[in-house]
Amino acid sequence: MSESTVVHLDHPLIQHKLTIMRQKDTPTAHFRRLLREISMLMGYEVTRDLPLSQVEIETPMEKTLSPRIEGRKLAVVSILRAGDGIAQGILEILPSARMGHVGLYRDPKTLIAVEYYFKMPADIPERDVIVVDPMLATGHSAVAAIERVKSTNPKSLKFLCLLAAPEGIKHFHEIHPDVPIYVAAIDRQLNEKGYILPGLGDVGDRIFGTQ
Repeated sequence: MSESTVVHLDHPLIQHKLTIMRQKDTPTAHFRRLLREISMLMGYEVTRDLPLSQVEIETPMEKTLSPRIEGRKLAVVSILRAGDGIAQGILEILPSARMGHVGLYRDPKTLIAVEYYFKMPADIPERDVIVVDPMLATGHSAVAAIERVKSTNPKSLKFLCLLAAPEGIKHFHEIHPDVPIYVAAIDRQLNEKGYILPGLGDVGDRIFGTQ
């Protein structure tokens, strides 16, 4: 994977479900279910490059060689709190993956990310890590989270989000050009408060019904 890579996950099912999520009158329960479904679909795409090896198995008919993931250990790291919505969907298809958390909040005046929690699996240097957060807006939270995860020396790093703004992508790759971004949609711009336009609102509030 080359530096400053942005992978647009434009599968029709992802785009269709994202359109429903964007609508302001989509109920909380429906929004939550759609996020889990999209996350599962995105999980398929972000793990597309996992290496396979041939192993011998025995079917009810005969012995044969069949492909299996080649001993890769994965970890999903959620940027709290909204990242958990994506992480749970990915864990549906990767149930053996470990999970880490980075707790960040955005200062309303400076828009800078402030850390309040950090917990990683003990064997993170042996794991390929997918950091997840629904929105890449200003990029401050993602940049700070990736910096903290890098300090634990993971085997590899990817960043997965639903929506990104051009400003966020630019800032992210100025600081972390080696980390690819996987995104379902790249929206137009940020507003004066640092929210993505057209966006879909505050994902955390819409997941947990706190808006």
